Amino acid sequence: MRQQTPCFCFILSTIITGSLLMSWDMKVSLVVTVPRGEDAVLSCSFTHPRQRDYSGKITVKWLARESSALPFFSCSVTNHSAEEAGDCSGSGLRYSLKGDPRRGELSLLIRQVHEADNGTYFCRVELEGWRSYFQKVTHLYVTAKPQILSLSVVETSSGSDGATQRLQCEAEGHPLPTVSWLSASRRLSGSQVHTSQLSPFRLVSSVPYREEDVFTCRVESRLGGAERRYPPGNALLISLTVCGLIVLLLLLSAGFVFYRRSRARAESSPVRENTAAAAADSSPIYGNADVVEIHRLQRSDSPAEGDVERQLVYCAVGLNGTTKSDASASCERCRKYSCFL
Repeated sequence: MRQQTPCFCFILSTIITGSLLMSWDMKVSLVVTVPRGEDAVLSCSFTHPRQRDYSGKITVKWLARESSALPFFSCSVTNHSAEEAGDCSGSGLRYSLKGDPRRGELSLLIRQVHEADNGTYFCRVELEGWRSYFQKVTHLYVTAKPQILSLSVVETSSGSDGATQRLQCEAEGHPLPTVSWLSASRRLSGSQVHTSQLSPFRLVSSVPYREEDVFTCRVESRLGGAERRYPPGNALLISLTVCGLIVLLLLLSAGFVFYRRSRARAESSPVRENTAAAAADSSPIYGNADVVEIHRLQRSDSPAEGDVERQLVYCAVGLNGTTKSDASASCERCRKYSCFL
């Protein structure tokens, strides 16, 4: 009878412990997919048999890559307390807990995820006074549309194809994109295309290049695609545009100068006609004149407001049947035109 007592106690303890363990429940999302640059929430929740009357500390830990790794995030809060979540709800941190462990919420918030955040994560909870902990695994998958990082010519040692230059295209994306080359100048064989993976999210591909070649590097995945041309097609367009603008400015400048000169000539014509008429009408002696010429030696610029325009004018008069005294008297009346015989 005494030998059966320890055995019975062991069985009873196992049943009780097993029932408690069976009462534990943790739920996580198996895979969380988030585009690069956005916030990710790795959901995790739990319930335990003493949740209603438990007054100890609840410790939440998140681990990455391996279950035995050190936690990169950890926080604790006392159950059935009115205190704030404290270090479990840091709003300015990249990692913070989204929810309250006292309500069984253990979800992790990661702000602005990038490709390096891809991988396996473990949600762990520990209760004060319990020797064991409980955890479950989840996965974060960060997606990134394909994009070309660079497209340039690099110098290489002469290979089997004899090329000393290669056109190199570096691209990234998640899932990793495929690279294809398009050329209007020549066809490429499979052996001429060299492609290698630099990281889980980045690769580089190259082809033999000659100065007359025109290539297009295209990268594609299920999320989309991107392409780039070498040499850039817009370089010629930009050059032509700049040249066209320069020519247009020169034409506009020449047209403006021509307009100003034409306008100045048009304004000076009435002055000449009015001056000749005044000289002819000032004395009857000009009725016998063979020729009256009025020459404008210099035209000043248009006078400013309130100024008087000054002009130097001379006239040459040829007379028929007129005495010298009469001619002199007539020219005296015409001195404002600077007349000379």
